[in-house]
Formats: sequence, C-alpha cells, structure tokens
Amino acid sequence: MYSFCPAAIVAPNESTMSHPLIIQGGMGAGVSNWRLARAVSRLGQLGVVSATALDVILARRLQEGDPDGDMRRALAQFPFAEMAKRALDRHFIPGGKPTDQPFKTTPILSQQPAPALVELIVLANFAEVFLAKEGHTGLVGINYLQKIQLPTLPSLFGAMLAGVDYVLMGAGIPMAIPGLLDQLARGQPVRLNLEVEGAEPGDEFHCAFDPTAFCGTTPPELKRPHFLAIISSTVLALTLARKASGRVDGFVVEGPTAGGHNAPPRGVAQLNERGEPIYGPRDVPDLEKIRDLGLPFWMAGSYATPTRLAEALRIGAAGVQVGTAFAFCEESGIEAGLKALVLRSSRNGGIEVFTDPVASPTGFPFKVARLAGTLSEPEIYSARERVCDLGYLRRAYRKPEGTLGYRCPGEPEDHYTAKGGEPADINGRKCVCNGLLSTIGLGQIQPGGYREPALLTAGDEVSGISRFLPPNRDSYSAADVISHVLGEFRPRY
Repeated sequence: MYSFCPAAIVAPNESTMSHPLIIQGGMGAGVSNWRLARAVSRLGQLGVVSATALDVILARRLQEGDPDGDMRRALAQFPFAEMAKRALDRHFIPGGKPTDQPFKTTPILSQQPAPALVELIVLANFAEVFLAKEGHTGLVGINYLQKIQLPTLPSLFGAMLAGVDYVLMGAGIPMAIPGLLDQLARGQPVRLNLEVEGAEPGDEFHCAFDPTAFCGTTPPELKRPHFLAIISSTVLALTLARKASGRVDGFVVEGPTAGGHNAPPRGVAQLNERGEPIYGPRDVPDLEKIRDLGLPFWMAGSYATPTRLAEALRIGAAGVQVGTAFAFCEESGIEAGLKALVLRSSRNGGIEVFTDPVASPTGFPFKVARLAGTLSEPEIYSARERVCDLGYLRRAYRKPEGTLGYRCPGEPEDHYTAKGGEPADINGRKCVCNGLLSTIGLGQIQPGGYREPALLTAGDEVSGISRFLPPNRDSYSAADVISHVLGEFRPRY
C-alpha cells in the first residue's frame, strides 16, 4: 500500500522529497482561500490559495470591516509595518461599509503600477499565504495564471515573504517563472516579458520589480518554493522541463473536465451539438513521456475518487489534484447561498456545466455552471451593462505609435473597437473578473444600484458533488473530501 508521511517532507531544494498525494486546486478568485488551504494543509495534503485578484479581495475584506480581524492579524506580521499601515489607512472601514454602498475602487493594473498598488499586491499575497500557513507545519502553495502577467512579480515576492512552499501556474506557458523564483529568493531585481498583441520585431515590453527598492533596504533572503507547471500536453511538459529559465519541480496534468479555464483543443476548432469544444485523441497527453522526465506529476480533472487516485499512482503519478470537490466544501470562499444551491441541485438530479468557448476574455474555454440568478442565464447576461473596471483579463496590445495599450473583449463594444479590437471578439464574452468576485460575496454595486451577478465555474463532476455529504448533513468539510479521495490510501503515521 502506498503510504504518505508528512514527517518525511524536507525543505525545498533538498535532493529527496516526499510530495503530498492530494493537491487542492487553486480555484477562481477567492474560492481557494486561506481557510480552505489551511484546512487541507493541516491534514497533510497540499493546500493551495488562489492569487487571482488578491489585491482587490484584500481591499474589499478590509472595507467590510474585517469582522474576524484576520486581515489585520496577517498585516501585523508583514515585515514592513509602514506599508501595512498605509494599506489599512486607505481601505479599512471600522464596522464595515454600508451594505448598499459600492466598494471603493482600486487602480487597474498597468505596466508601471503606482507604488500604492504594488504595496497592496505584495501585502495581499503575503496575507493569504501567512493565514494559510498559520498554526501548523503543513505545506501551502499558491496558484497563478500565466495569462494575468502584470501583477505576477510583486505577487510572487509577497507570497515568498510569507514562506510559500509551492508555486503553481497554468493558463499559458510559464517559461520564465522558475528563473524568476531563483532571482527573487536571492533578492535580485526581476523582469518579465509581456505577451503583447501586434508586437513587432525589436519591440520589448516588460514589467519589472526590484526587491531592494521595494523594501528600502537589503531584502531578506527567501526560500525558493517548488514550481509546478499546470499543463495539458506532452509537448508543453517537455518544453518546460528542458528550456524553462530555471528548475521545474513537477507538473499538474489537467484534463478538459476540470473547472475554470481549459486548454483549447489542438487542431481545427470544432463544437459539439451543445456548442462546446470537442476534444479528441490529440488532446490526450502521453503520460509515459511525461513520466520519463523523472519529475513528479499529478493528474487533474475528475480524479476525486479512491479508484482514480489508485489509477494515477499505477501510471506513475505522485497523486492527484482535486478542485471541484473542494470548491463546494464548508471552508471554500463560495458564497453560502450559491454553495447550498449547488448541493441541492446535485442531490435533486444534477447540475449542468457548459464548457463555453467564448465566455472568457482570455480566449480559453471556460467551464460555466448554469444556475438561476447568475451570469450563465442569457437574460441576466443581456441585462448587464458592459464595464471593465477590474481589468485582470485585459490583453496588452501595441498601439500604432509603439506604446502599450490594454483592451478587453468584455468591455463596452465602442471602447474595444476604438482600440483596434475586432467587433466579432465581443460576442458572448462575459465579465469573468466581476462575476468571480460576486461568487465569493464581494461583488461590486455599480452606478444606479446594479449588483454584479455571480459567475460560477465548476468541473464536470459537480453534478455528483452531493456524494461528499455525510449522512443527515447539508454540507461537508475539506476533511470529508480528503477522507473520501484517499480511501485505502489514508496516511499512516
């Protein structure tokens, strides 16, 4: 029998290491929050926080009054107290803002963000990781999207200040990240080349971060976290293992049944009768070639059963990544009413998930759970006034004069086309940024009192999510998920 012993885990960069069997997926904006990650890590598996929109999430938690004091407790541990104080002065509202008033906005990211925004990004990543690691010795990871490049450098630094153990990244080809982790651990200045539409030969667009300038002194020496790339193809695994800027420590091999963004199918795009992308044999990775790289890998996408865990171990995987099952447990960040609706729907015959080829401004297929009252309903989508006031999924493009601009297919059509965007690009695009924040109860109230509707993403297995419910219970915990998935592989101490 395969056994897992947390005591066997050694510090990163040691030549031998025992990895956890289960990686909890880094989902959405605030779904994989610090409470969920901490619960998973305490049980000997890898808890992962999502880094998406953490700056806005921190600002809004503070504006709600931080009722349990968690954000303020984390900020009190930040090594540069003046920065934490500035953030509190800008965003904290004792007792919380009135519920019918909008959140104060935070600046939208750009190539050269204002110092206050950089501080907020670093603080937010530090706080989420600090809280996830608080009170136990388990491992904690953080999940980033390659498609969201502008906050990456200060985000990594903030997470590393809090001692994050793993960095996971998908939704693109994160070739530069391993080397950047090496540099940040040594306190060196870093640069990240930006993906820019319409860039011409000789153009160089990048963002930069200097730990010394940020800290105002020699930065602390930091632990270099393990880097896991989230991939869907053998070619990408081989390329990253051989050509990335630094050490790749493993892979999460994610299939198209996983929630959130899916990799597009290879070859000519085709849709099924429901209008979803069709995946075929070319989209099945060659696991033997990935195994032959000699790096640990985890299987993801409908692997939340003992049978599928055993299957993954038989083919040489280190374990599995589980997302959707954790997304609807008690500790996750999804708003309680939405969570209860999904569980009731699962109990009463299932819930439909649609792999939408156009919903996300990224151009990646995006899994959307069809629920009443959410942005998945055509009438709610049509009634929403298009606005892009968060901008995480904006695409950088080259202006005619050679400077950098930003546009999003989810913004108002006249804004998008004025920036050179194609009118056809906007058809069916949804505001994923605002929708995901509403999903965790931090939705914005727009002018006129319009409340941003939720947009819920989930993997295909959500229809059977009620199997995790204990008898006579209407909710389940992260511990219930882990116990169910491990089955006979429960750890021996």
